[in-house]
Amino acid sequence: MISLASFPLLYSISTFTLTYTIISKVTAPPSQVCILQNNFQPSFVAKGDYVIGGIFPLHYNQEMPDLNSTYRPPPVNCNGAFRWAQTMRLAVEEVNQSPELLPNCTLGYKIFDSCAYPLTGQRAALAVLNGLSEDDSPTCSGASPLLAVVGESGSAQSIVVSRILQPFRIPMISYFSSCACFTDKKKYPTFFRVIPNDDYQVKAIAQMLVRFNWTWVGLVRGDHEYGRFAVQGLMKQLQGTKVCVAYQEMIPLLYNHQRVMRTSSAKVVVVFSAEGEMTPFLRDYMIQNITGIQWVASEAWVTASVFTGSEYYPYLGGTIGFGIRKGHIPKLSSYLETVNPEMYPDNPLEPLLEQHSAYMNTSSPRVAYNVYKAVYAIAHSLHNLLLCRPGHGPFQNNSCAESDSIHPWQLQYYLQEVTFNIDGDEVDFDLKGDSIPYYDIINWQRGTGGNIEFSEASCSHCVFTFIRCHLLKFCSASCPPGSRKAVRRGEPVCCFDCVPCDSGKISNQTNSIECTSCPKDFWSNQDRAACIPKKVEYLSYDSLGIALTVISVLGAFLTLAVFAVFFYHRNTAVVRVNNSELSFFILLALTLCFLCSLVFIGKPTSWSCMLRHTAFSITFSLCISCILGKTLVVLAAFTATRPGNNIMKWLGIKQQRGIIFSCTLVQVVICAAWLIDAPPSPSRNTQYERSKIILECSVGSSLAFWCVLGYIGLQACLCFVLAFLARKLPGNFNEAKFITFSMLIFCAVWLAFIPAYISSPGNYSDAVESFAILASSFGLLFCLFAPKCYVILLKPEKNSKQHLMGKEKK
Repeated sequence: MISLASFPLLYSISTFTLTYTIISKVTAPPSQVCILQNNFQPSFVAKGDYVIGGIFPLHYNQEMPDLNSTYRPPPVNCNGAFRWAQTMRLAVEEVNQSPELLPNCTLGYKIFDSCAYPLTGQRAALAVLNGLSEDDSPTCSGASPLLAVVGESGSAQSIVVSRILQPFRIPMISYFSSCACFTDKKKYPTFFRVIPNDDYQVKAIAQMLVRFNWTWVGLVRGDHEYGRFAVQGLMKQLQGTKVCVAYQEMIPLLYNHQRVMRTSSAKVVVVFSAEGEMTPFLRDYMIQNITGIQWVASEAWVTASVFTGSEYYPYLGGTIGFGIRKGHIPKLSSYLETVNPEMYPDNPLEPLLEQHSAYMNTSSPRVAYNVYKAVYAIAHSLHNLLLCRPGHGPFQNNSCAESDSIHPWQLQYYLQEVTFNIDGDEVDFDLKGDSIPYYDIINWQRGTGGNIEFSEASCSHCVFTFIRCHLLKFCSASCPPGSRKAVRRGEPVCCFDCVPCDSGKISNQTNSIECTSCPKDFWSNQDRAACIPKKVEYLSYDSLGIALTVISVLGAFLTLAVFAVFFYHRNTAVVRVNNSELSFFILLALTLCFLCSLVFIGKPTSWSCMLRHTAFSITFSLCISCILGKTLVVLAAFTATRPGNNIMKWLGIKQQRGIIFSCTLVQVVICAAWLIDAPPSPSRNTQYERSKIILECSVGSSLAFWCVLGYIGLQACLCFVLAFLARKLPGNFNEAKFITFSMLIFCAVWLAFIPAYISSPGNYSDAVESFAILASSFGLLFCLFAPKCYVILLKPEKNSKQHLMGKEKK
């Protein structure tokens, strides 16, 4: 950006020269002639009772002369067009012809070219203050010959012009400077504008980006206050939204090649730039053949007719932005047709009409309509000033301005208060010099001839259905449901990785910031996008449950079959010698042990949980008690054969039954205490595997559970020791050997069961316990009764007392 603020020495010299010239006019004696040091071309001048200034970018491209300070610098060579200036001339002529507005006065104007450049705008401001030549210079006394200025176009030029006009308190009405910086009335106290403040446009663009979910965008701005303030405002508006800026590019005054747009993945580009600055930028863009960009244009170039050619459509088609609201100027078209070289032979601008037909298109004037309103705002304010009645004025001592010596600051007061309607639009200024904001939504579409046409809608409706959107790329693709965003360190917030949600957590929206945990009895599905009820597991009648059931029933059936064989052969030696009553008790207890495993299969209930451990512990205790009684009997029988030993009288039938009852009663008491104090109950285990609910039976009291198992183990160990002591007693059928083997297998099974039970989860712990019951039951059944059944069924000749006692004759 080039402005006076950037060149303090130039600004000081220019201001001093201007101030000295004006002051010299005021302080010089009447006979002294004010000398104008330079003139300014091109220009338009019309005399009138009251003169207003106009500064317009009659041209956009300028060639700066060689400023080597050795000669008077020549004028800047410009080339371009001038429709806005003609609109001001038309408005002044309409006011002068109006019988109602300033009926007895005429307006004059002095219009100069700024070339859309701050330095040239400065020269135009000095020229509009000093006059055109020595002959038409104003007198060096009295009020300012210039009441107000219509201008400037760009915000950078307006800053320069406004600072030059401020010392003389000359109000300035801009038709195209929308920078939010002008709301600072301490810096720009005499500035007014008929174009909306950029704050409104910036808010609208931010809302549009959010509306279309354009979350990865680039920003391009010109090298001036307009672009800088607009980008700052947009960044502020985008805070807290999902929109992220991929890059910020500045178009320098001395343009060079740009590379960011080619390498960036952002396919939405917001541009705050003037029409003239965009021209070289877009030429380079087209040369690089970059396509697929969705342009979001600021009001400064969204309606620029210079870009409507068919060659621009492949690159700019679909451009969208908020344009200045168009108006209607009834006489503009016919007025422009009257402007020709014959009418103004000394003005070099007139032949341009034949070269640029776009400037004859008056169907939808926008900036020109703002110029039109600015002239009428000055005219209405001057009209109200002249209607002031002495003694009822707004100035000191209720005075009014003198009609033949109006000061610019007096006109500014009426500008601040003016209100009027033009073509149905209300025009007024708030305390910051801003006018009522109106916008049209503009969208660039292909016309019938291949050129670009502007589709538009009033912003009061703001319907974007006509927008053609490009396929967009983002820094990072959207995270689908089932994942969350993880921002990459050191990169913009729109650059992120998609991290799948952990088990038990979900995200059911796109681009979720975090995953949420599922409720207690729910778990995430495979996609981590929804919570589903947890799978409930228990030892059911599936393949494992059916297998255990079959084995349990088979074991009970075999036990009953053995019971039947023993009952049928109850009078034989094998059955009688080995205490048939205890054998029948053992077979009955083993049958119950086999059936106990069925209680572990199926959905746990309060009754099944209490029955599981108590039934199995009591039945096994009964079985081991019977085996203990049998072991004592065997041991006593062989010991009683010694002289003087009468131990058998203490192990009669009653004593044997007493041993079985008392040993079993101890287990019954333990189980009863267990059920009373802390009975087993169903529980929902989610600790082992959080994705499932494992229905199991809580033991209630771990102490009681291990006491039950410990008591059974104590009985088994006692049986094993006693049977081991009697294993070498004489006899062809020493049952102590079989009891030893049975207890060895029983203890081995349950010693293996303990670690397996502790380490097995949920329903598998029930299966392990059921398997241990079946394995130990089969071990007792086969070790104790298989040899006897073999003799009874297959070797009946050995089923005699003599053979069993080893007294069979050889």
